[in-house]
Amino acid sequence: MNKFTRVMRHLTATRFSGRKAFPSRTLAAIQAEITAGESVHRAEVRLIVEPALDLSAVWSGLTSRQRAGELFTHYRIWDTEENCGVLIYINLADHHVEIFTDRGIARLIPADHWRAVCKTMTDGFALGHYHDSSIAGLQQLNALLHTYFPEGDAPQTQPANQLSNQPILL
Repeated sequence: MNKFTRVMRHLTATRFSGRKAFPSRTLAAIQAEITAGESVHRAEVRLIVEPALDLSAVWSGLTSRQRAGELFTHYRIWDTEENCGVLIYINLADHHVEIFTDRGIARLIPADHWRAVCKTMTDGFALGHYHDSSIAGLQQLNALLHTYFPEGDAPQTQPANQLSNQPILL
């Protein structure tokens, strides 16, 4: 996609379009799915939806992956006992889903598994199925985390639910 097309996508994506794609019912379902997943694995999952980047970020060529890294740091998703934070970042204007993981998770789960989760979500989003695709992607992610990072292996000192399960709509 050329720079002009990307700028136009970001200029036309609004908070309203984010709310339309992710209404309160969908955000509540996402929170419930994160909570359910965290009962069977030790990771801490956050989901952030951003309708668009600001114009200066788009113009400078900031990628969705780079933005996910910024948000991972800003929301302190890295700040968990076992370095087990997982960010699912959805950029509506760019039609991208990024999964950004802390080192405790990154060393266990191959990148192609994360790409499959992202594909599940983006394929559904392309059809306008934001609710169902988000839940399907989270279920897929939770199954991976349960396989590679199960709840039963937790150290005795790990605090429960270190990060909020509530999705963020920027």
